[in-house]
Amino acid sequence: MLNVGIAGIGFMGWIHYLAYRQVRGVRVAAICTRDRKKLAGDWRGIKGNFGPPGAKVDLSGVKRFDSLDAMLADPDLDVIDICLPAKLHCDATTAALKAGKHVFCEKPIAINHADAKTMVRAAGRANRQLMIGHVLPFLPDYAFVLATVNAGKYGKLLGGHFRRLIADPKWIPDYYDISSTGGPLVDLHIHDAHFIRLLFGQPRAVFSRGRLHRGSSKSPVVEYVETQFLCDEPTQVVSAVGGVIEQQGRAFQQAFEIHFEKATLSYDFAVLDGQPHIATPLTVLEAGGKVHQPRLGSSDPTAGFVAEVKEMVRSLNREEPSPILSGQLAADALWLCQKQTESVRTGKLVRV
Repeated sequence: MLNVGIAGIGFMGWIHYLAYRQVRGVRVAAICTRDRKKLAGDWRGIKGNFGPPGAKVDLSGVKRFDSLDAMLADPDLDVIDICLPAKLHCDATTAALKAGKHVFCEKPIAINHADAKTMVRAAGRANRQLMIGHVLPFLPDYAFVLATVNAGKYGKLLGGHFRRLIADPKWIPDYYDISSTGGPLVDLHIHDAHFIRLLFGQPRAVFSRGRLHRGSSKSPVVEYVETQFLCDEPTQVVSAVGGVIEQQGRAFQQAFEIHFEKATLSYDFAVLDGQPHIATPLTVLEAGGKVHQPRLGSSDPTAGFVAEVKEMVRSLNREEPSPILSGQLAADALWLCQKQTESVRTGKLVRV
């Protein structure tokens, strides 16, 4: 049985807690938060943009700490699950690794690539696994894409176009502060950057055009970007659109069209006027003209996190680094986001 300590009981800490309850071989053995009500099990104030709202939880048998250092000193914990703000990921992760714990950290790995490299190196020195919770590859539509690529069913992967947009999140005061959240590319677009890196390898260059937001940072942050990713394979055409649109009528959109030699996979989902809307359910367009929509797993938005936790448990039990949750993979995705920012600011092609 793997004993996990969750550091940070906000929305993602809550979602992770729910996921652990559905996976065998792992349990939440400790939590860490400075909030006295949450230490007492009152999580009703937690709210997010998907999944169930917070509730009262029974913390019987769960150790409770109000400082990370105290939790890291617990010899019974195997894994520290870091659900703290992104700007705290590096310090919390390196401390946990130094304490001899494996780390499962919510995305993004960090808010800058220097911190990400520090975290990856710390895991190597400690001989412990660093896994970053990029959940996108575990969501049913994206998991189908990954399985299709790995199976080689439709031949060579030729490229793809990815889209991820949100309405301006006015309720997050520091959303455009690079030093706090990393901005829209690091908070939002990084999902697609990670998936592109997973499918196509690390592109050799990017060319991006976008819009800048002054925000609260000393230098403007990219709020919207369109990027062409130049891959080593010249026949692969890969592009993405991501960021923030001012209009509030479309709270969220994610979509892709992925091309193979013998098929195209298409998908488009959005939240319009507060309601979920599937413009294109995941659809396979085969070369011979056949069109079909695969049967997918649960539509529960928390199901991807359950699959993610199962992968984390599998990786630790087998002492085998996860090819999806890899810290280096997450660092590469963050590097892609930083290079896209550089391309927007300079107007030039940027080597990765």
